[in-house]
Amino acid sequence: MKLTKHVHACVTLEKDDTRLVIDPGTLTPGAAQAVTGAHAILITHEHFDHFDEKLVAAALETQPELQVYGTPAVAAALGGRNGRVHGVAAGDTITVGSITATVHGHRHALIHPDIPCPDNVGYLFDDGALYHPGDAYFAPDVPVRTLLLPTSGPWTKLGEAADFVRAVKPERVIQIHELMLSDLGRRSTADLLGENGLTGIPITCLEPGTGVQL
Repeated sequence: MKLTKHVHACVTLEKDDTRLVIDPGTLTPGAAQAVTGAHAILITHEHFDHFDEKLVAAALETQPELQVYGTPAVAAALGGRNGRVHGVAAGDTITVGSITATVHGHRHALIHPDIPCPDNVGYLFDDGALYHPGDAYFAPDVPVRTLLLPTSGPWTKLGEAADFVRAVKPERVIQIHELMLSDLGRRSTADLLGENGLTGIPITCLEPGTGVQL
């Protein structure tokens, strides 16, 4: 399976003839191109930087085979679309072509008690090959080979990120949700959390458009 990193939290997965897009939000300039030709879009939660509602709704209109999976709030925003929009929750399994995902977690990480926490789900692909947690440090109770690690935003804390990586125990970590960090910030975060830092696990910083094999 090939992963392509886009700006912020959006990634594309490709395996055989199946193509999935996770979290095409309004902060991802190439989201429309990424969604074109996708078999399914998976959304972790309703925040604009993960879910561009207008973009996804337009894709559903122009791509008649497209399926969308997300939290109940995401599904409600899009409507049923003749059964092509699916609300998911922890414990569910999604199969699209040759890719299978299981759903984990329940809530967005706390930003502040005055700010509501929406539902947030993470997606674990192909028996642990990749885990996208959305905006939460929820560790699934199953082995994970590659972890996508959020490293910037109003809810993120590097100490909690380190504990999250230690709990998941992946073989490899790839930074996502890092748009608010400068180049120096990305490098210093990787140094603090990475192979020679708090977790002992290599952290990769991919440039947008870069792909890796999982």
